[in-house]
Amino acid sequence: VQLEESGGGLVQPGKSLRLSCVASGNIFRINQMAWYRQAPGNQRELVAQITSGGVPSYVDSVKGRFTISRDNAKYTAYLQMDSLRPEDTATYICRFTLDPDNQIVVWGRGTQVTVSS
Repeated sequence: VQLEESGGGLVQPGKSLRLSCVASGNIFRINQMAWYRQAPGNQRELVAQITSGGVPSYVDSVKGRFTISRDNAKYTAYLQMDSLRPEDTATYICRFTLDPDNQIVVWGRGTQVTVSS
């Protein structure tokens, strides 16, 4: 199974972006879907995740601004990012788990998001 992110880019503060992460390959099931981000010199940070039942959770710094969603039929996760700030600048990486115990993990390669005027 492979993951591919898209939708990153350069955007001004206050604007929006929508990221997508689509899985391909021999997929039996997808459990959790999550978005992480990593800025240069920083540790990778969990930004948002969504359970197989559609229950989302967020890191405090993005609550009210970011929305995670999923389309199970398309094996795709989305991250709608509104009111972007310069501190949101990072590489955004998706992570899926493929089993009920979240032991089988696949990562994407990331898409760059840069927020700057």
